[in-house]
Amino acid sequence: MTEDLIMDLLSSNLPLLLLALLLVITVFKAVKIVPQSEQHVVERFGKLRKVMGPGINLIVPFFDVVRHKISILERQLPNASQDAITKDNVLVQVETSVFYRITEPEKTVYRIRDVDAAIATTVAGIVRAEIGKMDLDEVQSNRAQLITTIKALVEDAVDNWGIEVTRAEILDVNLDEATRAAMLQQLNAERARRAHVTEAEGQRRAVELAADAELYAAQKAAEARRVEADAEAYATGVVAAAIQANGLEAAQYQVALKQVESLNALGNSPSASTIVVPANALEAFGNAFNMLKGKS
Repeated sequence: MTEDLIMDLLSSNLPLLLLALLLVITVFKAVKIVPQSEQHVVERFGKLRKVMGPGINLIVPFFDVVRHKISILERQLPNASQDAITKDNVLVQVETSVFYRITEPEKTVYRIRDVDAAIATTVAGIVRAEIGKMDLDEVQSNRAQLITTIKALVEDAVDNWGIEVTRAEILDVNLDEATRAAMLQQLNAERARRAHVTEAEGQRRAVELAADAELYAAQKAAEARRVEADAEAYATGVVAAAIQANGLEAAQYQVALKQVESLNALGNSPSASTIVVPANALEAFGNAFNMLKGKS
């Protein structure tokens, strides 16, 4: 009895149950929740309908289909190495790394099949082209500028794919063994040259300092001679002025005074026991004593 009642109720309410089930399925298909790190591409009958961003989105059930779920997180391509030849014909192996993220999923989905492979190929071609414009020394010294140039060119190349290149790096620039040995030899030669130049500069500076010292000594000696000459000239001037003021007697008096002083010094010398004086000298000393006596 109870089973028959249940069957009667189900059979009578079956359309309502089917309608409720259809409503649940419709709501389930119409309401889509997109995670924060994704964007979903919706198609209608195989054609792009819209791109849904993070959050709750509504679509037309049974007509609209979420065809692609695209992550918008930043991605890193696997490190890649490619050979390149510099402007001065040196073979180098460049290791690069590129970071990017998808900003327009509809372009990425419908314009390119393998995004990573396409970007890697683009980066390899640009790196070879740019290094071919530079000498090896420029590649080593201008790495930051080279990275900036490569990043800008890659951005232009992948712009139609809805991709933003966030960073490009040149991790390493490797040389073959022959080139590395030649560069090491050149580096050692350059260091030796700098050492010789430094030594020569030191010797030249030492010679310059010695010459400056000699010149300084000569200048000081000349100044001393000039001072001595000025003193002698002053003394001569004083004597000349005295002669002019007091006449010839003053000069004769000074000469006589010097003669007496010399005779006294000669006589007081401990090593002189006998003094031989010429006759004319005695006469001169006598005149000197007379003059000194007269002055006193």
